[in-house]
Order: sequence, then structure tokens, then C-alpha cells
Amino acid sequence: MKPSARIQAVIEILGILDKSPVPMDNTIRDYMHSRRYIGSKDRADIVERVYRIIRHHARYGWWIAHYQATASDRLRVITDMVHQGEYPKDLMVGGKHMPDALTDDESAYMDILYANRQKDEALMPPAIQVECPPWAEEKLHVLFGADFIRHMQAMMTPAPLDLRVNSLMTDIQGAMKSLTKDNIQTTPTPFSPMGLRVTGKAFMQETKAFRSGLVDIQDEGSQLIALMTDAKPGMRVLDFCAGGGGKTLALAALMQNKGNIVAMDNNTRRLEKGKPRYRKAGIHNVEVRSLEDEQNRKWLRRQKESLDIVLVDAPCSSSGTWRRNPDLRWRFYGPSLEEIITLQADILEKIADKVKPGGRLVYATCSLFSEENEDQIMQFLSRHPEYQLMPVEKAWPSAPSALHGSMLRLTPADHGTDGFFCAVMVKNLS
Repeated sequence: MKPSARIQAVIEILGILDKSPVPMDNTIRDYMHSRRYIGSKDRADIVERVYRIIRHHARYGWWIAHYQATASDRLRVITDMVHQGEYPKDLMVGGKHMPDALTDDESAYMDILYANRQKDEALMPPAIQVECPPWAEEKLHVLFGADFIRHMQAMMTPAPLDLRVNSLMTDIQGAMKSLTKDNIQTTPTPFSPMGLRVTGKAFMQETKAFRSGLVDIQDEGSQLIALMTDAKPGMRVLDFCAGGGGKTLALAALMQNKGNIVAMDNNTRRLEKGKPRYRKAGIHNVEVRSLEDEQNRKWLRRQKESLDIVLVDAPCSSSGTWRRNPDLRWRFYGPSLEEIITLQADILEKIADKVKPGGRLVYATCSLFSEENEDQIMQFLSRHPEYQLMPVEKAWPSAPSALHGSMLRLTPADHGTDGFFCAVMVKNLS
């Protein structure tokens, strides 16, 4: 594939993203699936360019407006190329499967950007520099205060690739040894005792460790939420918003395949994606129940005060994942933030009576916003005096001191993880 053809593919994908009702990663996957002729190196270059442009959505848009150009996907690509030290006139030359040659207006914009961008950089507003969407700026200023810029800068860089070692099959050293044989270098994660962080880029699907279930891809922050449950062998556990089973896998390993985990979700398709993952990981104590089935809804109603642990990995704004999903800064693909907050409260109400006395209700999100996190928990506790908040150091006694507090809040700037929140509540014995 010629370099110019790669640029044309980027322009086409950006055009599709502008109209797509689904998240960016799904849109790119569908684009590539229908174009099997695009080689792996070409795909990698195209995807890297698209993600970089979306990560710099506000900045590139500011440059275009600053020089009074007419916004377009082509101009976004030109802006990116200039910032990468490339010369658009060399690659946008016209021809089959290639971008049309630069127009006079595009050429003039390119020239003024080359000549003035370093001088004019100082004119860019701070929120634009750190890619903070206007709808979230006030919330994040309140949350981060004087550290706003530092936290937002940390969310502009690509996230690392973290792995969770499957303790049912191996240990940290065994997993590292297997990965090294496939030329994958890793280091233990700083907080999770079952985590590895990959050095550089890696295609995990090509490794024996991943194919055989020794490791699974999971951000360290997500691993910490599983540890906060303190799940033990023999317990009855409900993973209420289980989705594809990432945290279910971690819970099953903590329970050493003993006891019972019910993976529940309101989307059967999402739940079905977990089944092959459980088999590959050697897990057999997971029971899958979809809320689309009335029989499973009846089952849930019968579980009053019967469960040791209920984990609610609640639907949320996913603002903590902006490093991985930069399009989510600018678009909601589902419910609005206000609707999400209402949904979270409804879910907590639905499962509040399922936890047995002395058991734990663990609430987690991958959101940064207090409305979805601390505020949601304090409102729940005000309605349910039978629950008490359990500090991190009691919920997970071996938690590093850097994580101690009444509730767990993780950020890329402070912990190197995605943005996560977790609160553990214990139901009173009497």
C-alpha cells in the first residue's frame, strides 16, 4: 500500500467516524474487516494516525479556526501531517485510491501553519492544549483543582498494555518467562500483585501465553477493583454488570475455582463473549445469567440476603478511559450523563437487598466524575443506613499505602492506570 493510499484511508475513516453511531474502535474494525487487502503494517500506520488525530481533536480544530480555514477531514489530516514533520504536498497528489491534490486554500493553510504554529502555540487556551471538552471542563477543574493541567496531560498519551496473570495456571514469573519466549518484555505492575505491564508494542494474540490462557488483557486499575472485593474460595458472588467477563475472570482466579460466581448483564450478546474466555482460562465456577430472560430476573428477585459479594461495575461515562477511547471526550454513544447517573442509582437500589449481613456491595466505575462516584455512594448510604463504608486498607489489607483512603480513586497521572473509582460497602450484621 502506498503512503498516499494510507492517507486516503485515514480521510475515509474520519468521514465515517463523523457519522457513526458506534464507538471509534468498532468503526475502525468494521472498516478494516471489509478491506482484507490492507496489510498489517499499513493497518498499524492508519490506525495510529486516526487515533492521534482524534486525541488532538481540540488542538487541531483550534489551529484550523485560528487561521480561518474551513474545517474538513482533509484539513485535520493536513494539520496532523504538519505536526509530524511531513509535507502534505508530497502525499496528497491525486490518483486512484489516493487523496486529491491540495486545493489552493489547503495549500495556503499548510504554509501558514508551517510558518506560524510554534509562535502561535502560546495563544492556545489551556483547556484546548489538554483536550478537555467544554462540557467536562468545570467538573474536572473542581475535581483536580490546581492539578488540572497535570491530570489532563496524563490523559492525552496512549495507555500502556497491562496483563493479568491467571493464577489458576501460572504465577508472575511463569507468565513472564512464557512471554519472553515470544519476545514480549514485561515488568510487574506497581500495585496489582497479579499484573504485568508490556514494554513497547505487542500483538498478544500471537503469543502462547495469551492463547493458552496464562494471561488476559486487563488494565491494572480494573485488577485492583477485583482485589477490593476480597473474594475467597467457597463464596457466592454476583458480578452484576459483567459484560464480557473481564472482572469475572479475576474474581474466579481469586476464588481458586471454588464457590459460585453468577455473571449477569442485561445484554445476552455481551455475556456470551465471556464464555470462551472462561473456558480458555480453565474456569468452571461461573454461571452466566442474562437479564433478558425472565427466568433470570425471577432468580435475581429470590436472592434476598443470600450473596457474600455483589460487584456492580456500573455503566458510566467512561471518562476514565479517554486515553484508550479519545472519541468519548466528544461524543456520548448511549445515554446522557444525567441518564447514566439515574441508571446507576437504580441499579444500586435493585441489588441492595441481595447482599447478606456481613457481606459486601462493591461499586465501581471507569469514570472521573464525582456525580457518578463519591456523590452516588453518599446518596446511596443516606438511603441505606444498613450499609457502612469500608476503607480501602480494610477492604484490601495488603493494599499499598498510596491507595489508602475511604474510597479508591485512580488516575493516569497518579497511578499510571485508567481512571477508576471503587467503593466497598458492608451490610450490618444486625
